[in-house]
Amino acid sequence: MPDSQPQPPPPPSSSPGPADPSSLLLCGARLTDGRTVDVRLSGGRIEAVGTAGSLAAGGTRACGARVDLGGYLLLPAPAEPHAHADTALSADAEGPVSYEPQDVQRRATEAALLQLGHGATAVRAHVRVGDVQGLGALAAVLQARRALRGLAELTTVAMPRVLTGVAGADGLAVLRDAVKMGASVVGGRPDLDPDPMGYVEAVLEVASEHGCPVDLHTDAGDPARLARLAAMAGGLRPGVTLSPCGDLGRLPSEVASRTADQLAAAGVAVVCLPQGGCGGVDRRGAAPVRLLRAAGVRVAAGSGALRDVSNPVGRGDPLEAAFLLASRYGLSPEEAYDTVSGSARAVLGLPEVRVEAGFPAELLAVRGDRLAGALSLAYSRVVVHQGRVMARTSAVREFCSSAASVELGLPRQGRGQLS
Repeated sequence: MPDSQPQPPPPPSSSPGPADPSSLLLCGARLTDGRTVDVRLSGGRIEAVGTAGSLAAGGTRACGARVDLGGYLLLPAPAEPHAHADTALSADAEGPVSYEPQDVQRRATEAALLQLGHGATAVRAHVRVGDVQGLGALAAVLQARRALRGLAELTTVAMPRVLTGVAGADGLAVLRDAVKMGASVVGGRPDLDPDPMGYVEAVLEVASEHGCPVDLHTDAGDPARLARLAAMAGGLRPGVTLSPCGDLGRLPSEVASRTADQLAAAGVAVVCLPQGGCGGVDRRGAAPVRLLRAAGVRVAAGSGALRDVSNPVGRGDPLEAAFLLASRYGLSPEEAYDTVSGSARAVLGLPEVRVEAGFPAELLAVRGDRLAGALSLAYSRVVVHQGRVMARTSAVREFCSSAASVELGLPRQGRGQLS
């Protein structure tokens, strides 16, 4: 279950049995270690991994269906740790963003399906509560969550605006009501409250009452405030996440390093947004991911705004986030992909995924034979959630006839030639 504590996978079964029509065989996929394998899925988990051709139907356990993944790289599926479902896909709307429940539900559903098509089988969505929209937007996103059950996992973060002073009393009541309604995480933007640390204290109190995670927006430009937050959050479980922390990299190096050490010691995770920011948070670059990782902070990467006023061209694509971290921020392709897969899943409290027997069947196949190439040209994708193919994207490039390509024996892809 999303935003719960990870559970170890059960040991794989080795007993032969009858054909399972609900099982799925992924044939001829390439792994990041260079092996070409077949992968059998059953019951939402990886049942077996063997050399190509070794798990074909007719063995000890026949498969109900198969997918040819020749030419694809098979990876643990990404997860989206930072989305805004209530405002997603609203950039082209005329006038103010509509918070009518049917409009929010439609946008949230469409956004989650778009991100599923990119590969994210789990999404954490931040939703504003209180003020004009009250709990209406949250109710609409929760309805979208119910409609998406079995397709993708959508969980919500309740984000009140003010939690201190006279005005904050209403916000605090709304936050508690939001958790009772079904919000599984509490958060918000403490920097917008007249008393930022009072806001953090209120959020941590509610989280402690209900045993839920905390996910806060901050630019992280005040090291003293971050030190206090780390001290307050150190004992909280299931944990605290901060994002996007873009100003942390603008602090003097010794101050930034000390702050990173404090966050690591407190077990506070950071979600950076390399594709751009989101409403209420400045868009001035990503957090210093290498500094944070070196200090031992768990760093994940999210998409942030998905085509809303904060980023009208936001794609919501985790592979683009990984691409940017590798191309602009100095991470290796493997480190960059981990920020949107393993680390992102850990931030969401999801079980670890490996392409090994016994692990959850949450997978992404991308055309290519190396991770660097997959991040560079991640056009064609096959997405597996709970052991079933949930989305496919197929891109075919065609070129006009060229004598040079024939003479040089260049690789070609396409169904035919353009005339």
